[in-house]
Amino acid sequence: MPPRRKSRTITFSLPPEMFQQVQRVKDEEGRDMSELVREALRLYMEDRELRREARLERLRSRQADPGNAD
Repeated sequence: MPPRRKSRTITFSLPPEMFQQVQRVKDEEGRDMSELVREALRLYMEDRELRREARLERLRSRQADPGNAD
């Protein structure tokens, strides 16, 4: 039995202009599409978590100081 892959394959679409931009970056950096998509998603997820934490902190601040109209 062959070993199981640790990654999953997905299919997605891009508008033609974005595809061309990604192709240029891919060629300029000598990377493959999977690397670029993984990095983009990793950065998005990190940013999303930071925004979520900031939003929670703002909510906590408002709860601690109801007079704060932030």
